[in-house]
Amino acid sequence: MAAFDADSHPNKVSLITGAYRDEEGQPWVLPSVRQAKDRLAGSDHEYLSITGSPTLIDLAKSLTFGSDITNRLWSNIASLQTVSGTGANHLAAAFLSKHLQPKRVFIPDPSWVNHKTVWATAGPAVTQHEYPYYSPSTQSVDIEAMLSFLDTTAEPNDVLILQACAHNPTGTDLTKWQWIELGKLVKEKELFPVFDSAYQGFATGDVDADAWAIRYFTEQMLTDADSRLPGVCVAQSFSKNFGLYGERVGALHLVVPPGLSAAGAKSRLTLMARAEYSSPVKFGASIVETLLGDPELKAQWERDLITMSSRIKTMRSRLRGKLQEYVACGDWSFIERQIGMFCYTGMSPDQVSRLQEEYHVYLMPSGRLSICGLTEGNVDYVARAIRDVVGLG
Repeated sequence: MAAFDADSHPNKVSLITGAYRDEEGQPWVLPSVRQAKDRLAGSDHEYLSITGSPTLIDLAKSLTFGSDITNRLWSNIASLQTVSGTGANHLAAAFLSKHLQPKRVFIPDPSWVNHKTVWATAGPAVTQHEYPYYSPSTQSVDIEAMLSFLDTTAEPNDVLILQACAHNPTGTDLTKWQWIELGKLVKEKELFPVFDSAYQGFATGDVDADAWAIRYFTEQMLTDADSRLPGVCVAQSFSKNFGLYGERVGALHLVVPPGLSAAGAKSRLTLMARAEYSSPVKFGASIVETLLGDPELKAQWERDLITMSSRIKTMRSRLRGKLQEYVACGDWSFIERQIGMFCYTGMSPDQVSRLQEEYHVYLMPSGRLSICGLTEGNVDYVARAIRDVVGLG
């Protein structure tokens, strides 16, 4: 990003940042968020409690689990406001490493790079293992390798990191059938799933569809009398789906099995939060609770989600079409099969370096590019640059 900022080339393009941009390549304040902020003019800046805003927590819980599950399992869910999704992941890792004491944490290969750092910092005694997730040859989830590896390696109480939707960096999610098969193994092996939910509503434009896996695991696993699942965690972020990147609003939800005390778990989490940051952010929380608590603003927010997800889908289609038009080597249909903010291109680090040095197109060394950086004005240039780097088909 520093190299991009220093680059004076007139056609430079940044496909790095994991933040939504509009058709002009500019940051976009959601209309629903803008209206919520207007209503908050003159609000105070007092501390929130350690656990955060009770209103936000209740709304976040319902958004994640849906009203039916939330009402039925209310006493089994310990929730608190966190410093965005990163803080929720860190708090989950610290809590589980201390109280669940797993031998291993299983992280997808590949995954959001911070998952490893979070667990190395918050759970250094827990051994990290990467489990197969993405197959470059099929450009899809390698479900057979995933299930086989976990079946032969994982033990009861081991932690399994999962991304609820819009997988970062691959943009490739499990199908419902694959989630169900994974759920069977998680239940059989008595693993502890931790869902990282950073894109609910942003992936498809449908908040319920994007939370399907979380709700399936919670309901099917924890309401089953025969289930021996030790629990479920959800690290929830409001950065992407509300465009509140710098406000650092998130929540952690810990679902405990029937017979255990969610209140006791929450008290332990509260002590940890007190030591880490004492009080979470107020203004961003006020924006989210104002928006979700008002039917009109919530309806506008749902339209905003469709605006963002639709533009992402359009730019995926444009990029694929241009690459095919210019006969770039390879089958680029995977671009439209992938979902969410990122595209896993399969380009090598050397090809990525050439894109930067020769064409001033910047993306991650892994070949991951942010679809948000594409516009109608630069997609042709980017496609030609990629064609020149990968060669003709």
